[in-house]
Amino acid sequence: MKLKHIIYTLLIIGFGSFIGYRITSNKSKNDDSKGKDGKGKKMTVSGIVVKTQTFDNILSLSGSIEANEQVEIRSEISGIVEGIYFKEGSNVSKGQLLFKVNDVELRAQLQQAKTKQGLASENERRAKLLLAKEAISQEEYDVARADFKLAQSQVQLIDAQIAKTSVKAPFSGKIGLRSISPGTYITPSLLVAKLVNISNLKITFSIPEKYANQVKPNSNLSFTIAGSTEKYLAKVYAIEPEVEISTRTLQVRALAENRDGKLLPGTFANVELPLDIIKDAIVIPSEAIIPVQDGKKVLISYNGKVKEIMVETATRTDASILVLSGLKAGDTLLTTGVMSLKEDDGVKVKVK
Repeated sequence: MKLKHIIYTLLIIGFGSFIGYRITSNKSKNDDSKGKDGKGKKMTVSGIVVKTQTFDNILSLSGSIEANEQVEIRSEISGIVEGIYFKEGSNVSKGQLLFKVNDVELRAQLQQAKTKQGLASENERRAKLLLAKEAISQEEYDVARADFKLAQSQVQLIDAQIAKTSVKAPFSGKIGLRSISPGTYITPSLLVAKLVNISNLKITFSIPEKYANQVKPNSNLSFTIAGSTEKYLAKVYAIEPEVEISTRTLQVRALAENRDGKLLPGTFANVELPLDIIKDAIVIPSEAIIPVQDGKKVLISYNGKVKEIMVETATRTDASILVLSGLKAGDTLLTTGVMSLKEDDGVKVKVK
C-alpha cells in the first residue's frame, strides 16, 4: 500500500514538473518573440543632433531667356520688292535700310498731287487779293483756302506712303532668315524676317509668393544653361506688381549681358536667386522629411522613443532643407528608417 502511494506521489511530482517546464518554456519563447517583433524591440537607426548655423538662403528656380528687343519685320504697304539690303544672320544697325518696295506708281501720284497743290495755292493767292478788294465774299475765299489745304494733305499722305516703301531697322541687332526675294509681291501680312537684340538678354522667372518681400530691384543673381556649367550674372530690373492667382507666384525679370553671344533667346535657365542670409538657421537632410496630408513632419528620439513633429520648411536644395519652425537645437533627428517607424516606437540612435 505504501509502495502504491509512493508511485502516485512520484507520478504527480513528475507531471507537475513537466507542466512547470512547459510554462517556463512557452514564456521564454514569448519573450524571445516579443524581443524580435514586438514593441519591446529597439530599432537601430541613424540620426543627427540638430544645430543652428548661418544659412545663405539661395532660391533655385527655373526661368527662360528672352531677347532684350525682338520684332517681326514686315512691310506696311503692298508692292514689288525692288531690293534687299541685308544679309541673313548678320548684325544690322538702327536705321539701316533692309529692303525697298517699288514706289514708281506712288511717285507718279505724288507728282500729280503736287501739281494740284500748286494750282490750289495759286487759286488761294488770287482769292486772297480779290477778298482784299472786296471783289469776292469771305465764303468764296474760304472754299479756295480749303482746296489748297486739301491738296497739301494729299501730298503729305503720298509722301508718307513713299517713306514706307523703304523698310529700316528699328534698332540694332541680329536679323534672321528672310522669306522674300527681289521681285516678290509683298503684303503687310507677309513676315520678311525677325530682328532681335541679343547684346542684352532678359531672364524671366517666377518665385513663390512667400518670398515676394525678399526680392528687390537691382538684386544680383546667377544662372546656368543646359549643357554648360558656366555661371552667368544678371540683375533684377522689373517685378510684376501682382501675384498670379492661379499659381500663387510672382513674376520677376532680370537683365544679363551677352557680349560673346553664347546665350540664345528661348533657352532654358537654371536661376539661383540669393535671398536674406539667415542666422541661427536650422538645416536638416532632405531624407528626414516625411510628406503628410497637412504638411510635413519629422521624427525625433525622445527618451528612447519616436516622437512625431510637424515642421514648416522653406528653401530646399538637393541634399538639405531649411526648417522655419517645429525643430529646435538639441533635438535628436532621425534620418534613416523614418518611413517604417511610428509614434512611441523604441529606437536606438547612432548619432553621426
